[in-house]
Amino acid sequence: MVLKKIRLGDLLVDNKIITSDQLHDALLQQKQSGLQLGKQLISLGYVDEKRMLKLLAEQLGIEYIDLLRFKINPEAVHKLKEISARRLRALVIDEKEDHFLVVMADPTDLDKFDQLQNLLSKPVKVCVSIESDILSSIESFYSSSSEISTLAEELQEELDDETFDLPSLNENLSSEEAPVAKLLQSIFDQALRLKASDIHIEPDANVLRVRMRVDGILQEQVIKETRIVPALVLRLKLMCGLDISEKRKPQDGRFRINTKNHEVDIRLSTMPIQHGESVVMRLLDQSAGILKLDQTGINQVIIKEIRKLLTYPHGLVLVTGPTGSGKTTTLYAALSEINSPEKKIITIEDPVEYRLSRVNQVQVNPKIDLTFARVLRTILRQDPDIILVGEMRDQETVEIALRAAVTGHLVFSTLHTNDTLSAAIRLVDMGAESYLLASGLRGIIAQRLVRRICPLCSETYTPTENEFVWLEKQNDKIDAKTQWKYGKGCTHCHNTGYHGRAAIFEILLPDQGMLDAIRVKKYSLFANLARESTHFTPLSHSAIKLAMEGVTTVEEVLKVCESIDSKDI
Repeated sequence: MVLKKIRLGDLLVDNKIITSDQLHDALLQQKQSGLQLGKQLISLGYVDEKRMLKLLAEQLGIEYIDLLRFKINPEAVHKLKEISARRLRALVIDEKEDHFLVVMADPTDLDKFDQLQNLLSKPVKVCVSIESDILSSIESFYSSSSEISTLAEELQEELDDETFDLPSLNENLSSEEAPVAKLLQSIFDQALRLKASDIHIEPDANVLRVRMRVDGILQEQVIKETRIVPALVLRLKLMCGLDISEKRKPQDGRFRINTKNHEVDIRLSTMPIQHGESVVMRLLDQSAGILKLDQTGINQVIIKEIRKLLTYPHGLVLVTGPTGSGKTTTLYAALSEINSPEKKIITIEDPVEYRLSRVNQVQVNPKIDLTFARVLRTILRQDPDIILVGEMRDQETVEIALRAAVTGHLVFSTLHTNDTLSAAIRLVDMGAESYLLASGLRGIIAQRLVRRICPLCSETYTPTENEFVWLEKQNDKIDAKTQWKYGKGCTHCHNTGYHGRAAIFEILLPDQGMLDAIRVKKYSLFANLARESTHFTPLSHSAIKLAMEGVTTVEEVLKVCESIDSKDI
């Protein structure tokens, strides 16, 4: 491939994108700023960068590529060293049998083009893209993995080959420049950049796996330096105040970090496994703040029904769903709406995830017998109006919460069940008296999270025949003209096709007939009456609606509804 030199200013004037006066002004200011002409024109607002690059690509006979929408080949990227990519403002985005596809910020720079040809093992086919997008992609593909690997190598070199001296390592860890501290900082920085909810550190026989859960899916990075694991685990235990000599038993702790203007609470859990200790850290970004109900993505019809529940003077309101489905976020959003000087609110949590002003928040601690049940008995003597019980874990907690709900308190809590219909039955299975449950239950909300289609690589998709059959069986109002979507994968979404998550909800406000069925333990009748209710919309319908609107994919709908009814697929 042979490139040619082009006089950019003349090209833009000839195509009437800028005027001769604007070119003259830009050239005068360029002498003072030292910027390239193209950057000078952009900074003055005389030309749009994308329009300029598309014209330049047309004149050179090369392709303009929108990097945010392009699915970059990660293996091809690393064919060019990071230092060279940054210096040349170039990125290898794909590899073919006979050439590399390389995107450059300035394809008219023949010197940089020649350097690329010399650095790569195959001929180069050049294309052009916006410089800021190239630099952002370089940061994304190199920094996140190479910095962690490099720091791991540095730490490996500092550790003795045969012995592991805890006291000496303790001394090293006190220094801010210690490689182990730098490595952890890099891991946390990457997790925040990816908006990860969890970090998993898992030692294997020959490698260390660092996995981060992004939008509910784990992304893995493999590190070859396995001897750094004890140093990492030790550092994390010290940060939590855990017993560093205990490696045979699981331990739990928490700590807080401040990084890049983010205040992050971290819940840590260690567990002994075959090749050392596995560590899982749950990240909670306090700087994100508490969402309002209108910001949670809940359907306005359901928000109206939730607000109705908030007006009750007493009763039990449950939020159900699996771990990580956003139950606590929903409850805090609800509490923030009714948090006022006239109402006393007490919460019992494990752990306290968000700080709410004017709310008395209690952290349970089983080690000193500060359990949900014990705290709940105590706070009833504190004259609360509203009580939040973090989770219904045992029979004693369920019984006390229900008695509080029927004696003048509005009680909120969470429960791990698949949907609203099974929640009431679960409480009875846990030992709740059916007459108490029928007297106190006001509403049940079930929720899940589904991944959003990446807006930059969204394309039309045709579901398979089996998928259509299932969709129509779940919802007979499926429109044949619906434009189903999926994400092809691009840099913006790290080639996953998804970016961010959306919530789906199901709400049940039991009427007198349903409550009577619970009272006499006729649970099949209760479920049938609920399904026949005009106000009840199943989770599967909520998920399908999001897919029909192009928010999520049919694949995500099937995945999230699998525990409800996916046997027909």
